Amino acid sequence: MATNKHLFRAIVSVHDVMPDTLPAIETILQKLKSLNVSPVTILVVPDKDWSASQIGWLKEQQRGGLVIAGHGWQHNVTKRRTLYHKLHGLLLSRMVAEHLSLNEQEIAGLITRCYSWFIDQGFEAPPLYVPPAWAMGRIQNETLDTLPFDMYENFAGVYRTGEGKLIKLPLTGYEADNIVRTPVLAGWNRFNEERSKRSGQPLRITIHPQDLSLGLARQIDAQLSRVDSFLGYHQVVASSQQAS
Repeated sequence: MATNKHLFRAIVSVHDVMPDTLPAIETILQKLKSLNVSPVTILVVPDKDWSASQIGWLKEQQRGGLVIAGHGWQHNVTKRRTLYHKLHGLLLSRMVAEHLSLNEQEIAGLITRCYSWFIDQGFEAPPLYVPPAWAMGRIQNETLDTLPFDMYENFAGVYRTGEGKLIKLPLTGYEADNIVRTPVLAGWNRFNEERSKRSGQPLRITIHPQDLSLGLARQIDAQLSRVDSFLGYHQVVASSQQAS
């Protein structure tokens, strides 16, 4: 992809869409609509107590143009079995990275179960899977190639099945819910915006349910206001294929 120092493009996703977060999710989506942010991808967690009306609302959003992605199965772990998982949880993911204590077969089963839920509920097939905390765990790309989603996102970027390579993309996050995270994330987000501008690669702007009420809410607004154009995941993958 050609480098353009003046071009600032972004992919916007809204994470942790669950029954108990829907009021906050609706507020975020209304804000994004008011800012003419489109397309938007929402990351849905299947194994929750979804009511028929809530599922109907999700389908309405999908028909209206929102892209629905799979986001784990339960978005929760009860026990972190490995030292790596314990350290990852302490520093980054807390108790949501449900892939990290699983083996490859278990991860593949979880991903397949996630996809099947959407099909069983009558959704259009979701194109993207994002593991909680972007932590894919111990699973090879060759195994992902056999699973039903077209694309998989992790902390570093996006993998398109069958392509054999990861498209590396800068990433922001705004879960500034304590005095340590706030300055660290603020600096991280500024750094990655500059990475996006220098490289020409789109910035992944990722919004979680409580972010509009936390310490970096103004940074979300500021970064969104500086975006020249918004893209979907498929557009980014297609552009990468054309450039290679």
